[in-house]
Formats: sequence, C-alpha cells, structure tokens
Amino acid sequence: MKRRMMLYFGSFNPVHKGHITLAERVIGQGLCDEVALVVSPQNPYKDPSMLAPELERYEMAEIACKASAYPDCIRPSVIEFLLPRPSYTIDTLQYLTEHHGEEMDFSILMGSDQLKRLDGWKAYEKILAYPVYVYPRKGYPIPAEYAACITLLKDAPLLDVSSTEIRRRIESGEDTTDWLHPDVAAYIRQKGLWSPTSRLAALTARLAETPDDIALLLEHGKLHYRLNEWGAALNDFNRILQIDAAHVEARQFVEIIQEILAFRYKDIYNP
Repeated sequence: MKRRMMLYFGSFNPVHKGHITLAERVIGQGLCDEVALVVSPQNPYKDPSMLAPELERYEMAEIACKASAYPDCIRPSVIEFLLPRPSYTIDTLQYLTEHHGEEMDFSILMGSDQLKRLDGWKAYEKILAYPVYVYPRKGYPIPAEYAACITLLKDAPLLDVSSTEIRRRIESGEDTTDWLHPDVAAYIRQKGLWSPTSRLAALTARLAETPDDIALLLEHGKLHYRLNEWGAALNDFNRILQIDAAHVEARQFVEIIQEILAFRYKDIYNP
C-alpha cells in the first residue's frame, strides 16, 4: 500500500509552532501518513535579504519536527535544494511523482493566503490536480474559483502569526516564547539570525549597490536608531532629506535625534 505523503511547502524562515501544529493536526486526523516540510531555498515572492541561509532554515525545521508529537512522521525535506532554482512547486511535484510515485501518493498543505496569488504560480492548474488541503489564514477567505478544487480544513487553528512577525520581534528584542520552540529560539540566538546587527549588515551591503534607495536608507537609519547609534542614524535620515526634502518620517527622526543629543550632551551643545 502506498504511503500518503503531504507536502508542506514554505521558506520556514523561521519554522514556528503554528507550522508544526498544522502538521500534527493533519496526521492526527488521518489525512496522511507523513508530512514533509519542503524547505524552499529561493522563493520569488520573498525578500532574499531576509532569508536565513537554507541549511540553517532546514536545521531549524529539523529541530522543530523532532520536538513534534509525531517525530517519525513529520520531517523536513531538502528536495528543493537539489532541483533547479528558483523553486517551482509544480516542478517539485512532478519530480517526486516521477521518482517516488510508485510508493507514495502526494498531497499539498497550504494556507488560504497563498490561494490569493495562486494563479501567478507556474502551471497552477496542474498543482490543483493533486489533493490540496488549505488551512484558514485571518483576512484571507477562500476565493470562489478554488472552492471546488481544494479541501478546507475548517477546524484547523486560525493562525494569527507569521514568520515575518516573528522576525520583527526577534530584531526588536521582543518575546517569541509563544511561537518558537525553545530549541529553535536557542538556535536562532546561537546563529545570530535576524538580530538588529545582522540585518544592519545586510542592509549596508545592499546600500553599497543602491545608495539612494530611500526605503533601504529609512530601515537602515531606524536600525541604527534602535541601537542608539545616533550619528549613524542621523546620517541616514539626512541623506534621505537630501534626496527628498519633503520626507516626513525622516525629518521627524532627525528632530528626535537632535533633541536626544541636545539633552544628553548639554555640555557639548551648550558650552
């Protein structure tokens, strides 16, 4: 008898408790025998500067899967590391079907947010030929045109968190206990992933290529500001104002920093 393998595609940047909860749910409900977290090395919809190295994302997924309720049935997969890039879901599905279709039946697990842009995926009609299980995401109802093509997991937990929000919390030094397994959180700290300093280094590299990018300058300046690096932050915001003198947010930051400096260094500013 063939094994029923459900493929859960994603960047897992980082993997969080919501991912594992869903994987546990579909196994617990008997919808599949195994779940593979297919770690995508390159996603055309994601900012590559925010992606942790692929092997580190895989290792985090491995840690989370081993800590799940079904460690023998929920595992990460490196299949897309071995295929041509960028990673297209249909190519992975066809490869797996061709090479493992005799022993496995494949299905797909995805969020309702992905359906909104599914028609932009390569050969998306062929993807819908596979069983597709969809879990609800807040603010993303099921598009009418896909209602008959998918199975909605109505009783699946409504996830109100994302990897994007978790990365923001990590960069800001906020608590992520509710969403990250302790061992995954420890791995992130050990590797220094998404810390303000690592993000700052990535932005600095990008600004070397596009020094007048206002969006990059603004984020760069805000990170310096959060790190209390007033001079560097002021340089970024003043550079924005040289490019766009009417930029309200940059001007507000300049005024705030000037007030901070005037207050903290009274003897220098007021001899």
